[in-house]
Amino acid sequence: MGLVSSLGNDPDTFYDNLLEGNSGISEIQNFDCQEFPTRIAGEIKDFSADGWVAPKFSRRMDKFMLYLLTAGKKAVANAGIAGDGSVELDKSKCGVLMGSAMGGMQVFNDAIEALRVSYRKMNPFCVPFATTNMGSAMLAMDLGWMGPNYAISTACATSNSCILSAANHIIRGEADVMVSGGSDAAIIPIGLGGFVACRALSQRNDDPSKASRPWDRDRDGFVLGEGAGALVLEELEHAKRRGAEIYAEFLGGSLTCDAYHVTAAHPEGTGMLLCIEKALDQSGVRRDDVNYVNAHAASTRSGDVQEYKAIMQSLGDNTELRVNSTKSMMGHLLGAAGAVDAIATIQAIKTGWLHPTINIENPEKDVNMDYIVGSQKQRFDVKVALSNSFGFGGHNSSILFAPYQDERSDN
Repeated sequence: MGLVSSLGNDPDTFYDNLLEGNSGISEIQNFDCQEFPTRIAGEIKDFSADGWVAPKFSRRMDKFMLYLLTAGKKAVANAGIAGDGSVELDKSKCGVLMGSAMGGMQVFNDAIEALRVSYRKMNPFCVPFATTNMGSAMLAMDLGWMGPNYAISTACATSNSCILSAANHIIRGEADVMVSGGSDAAIIPIGLGGFVACRALSQRNDDPSKASRPWDRDRDGFVLGEGAGALVLEELEHAKRRGAEIYAEFLGGSLTCDAYHVTAAHPEGTGMLLCIEKALDQSGVRRDDVNYVNAHAASTRSGDVQEYKAIMQSLGDNTELRVNSTKSMMGHLLGAAGAVDAIATIQAIKTGWLHPTINIENPEKDVNMDYIVGSQKQRFDVKVALSNSFGFGGHNSSILFAPYQDERSDN
């Protein structure tokens, strides 16, 4: 696992901050946003690509690519696959599937500004460095991996789409190892302005750490975040042969579409429920075995409650079920959200602790707080975990993880 986030740039620091209920949301510092009605975000303040990205590229790359390359290389290092040849890999069966919802927005914006003067002022890399696929391509170039390589963009379901598709390449025997996840860096004027125009963002500027409020009646929109998350998925016998530390087992997942609205979730949560149900069917997991959900729960007016109802309809008969929201502390990382949420989910499996959901001070009347991990972390034995990500366009994604057992019971 590897990540770049406002709560830390390694999985343990990141999860320690989540367990403590620390918020990574603060006033935006990267540009002057005083004219915007929203002036807060889950902005990364201490990022450096030194040692991860060559300086000749880092000066010209969009942040989404810098985040992606850094998180991806950290994940590969964390997996014990060093670049020194100490681990023998068939690089034709090693691939990269890292996506982005927004792509290189700053690079594209800068190109437009340069074009106002002359095309001769444009960055010669503006086209490749603005596209969503180039992060995966550049990471593969650095690693020398020649297997499946592309990017999926399904708005805020991007990372889960990439993870599920990467797993399918392994299942079909097309790859032994896949780096998968997502990255976004939209905390720039055009990104902030665009989401303000959608009337999607919280305007709780006077109290940033309390702005992201999943399932709370007083929520007024989501908080924009940024960063990247990457997971190394590996075929089991391949991982065992090289003595890899296995953090969790990927069981399966599903992708569906609401087919309803550009930005709003279906009012009955129909597509969300279908996605959860199909994930269970596809993976062969019994619903009673799912006892933890890392919810999408982005602090939106409609989506939070629809997702909660879908979870309860599918899994609510299990009184042991616990649900939380990582976004309460770091905002919504758009295309990176699913991968970072997946890392939080796997850390829950590894540590035996569920992180709190902060800022639920006045719960929605339809939400039973007995199921929600509230303001304090909880010691918990995860059997099977579900991680949801949903995005504009009605894109729904659900993936399932479980503790790895060397001899998994047929039961």
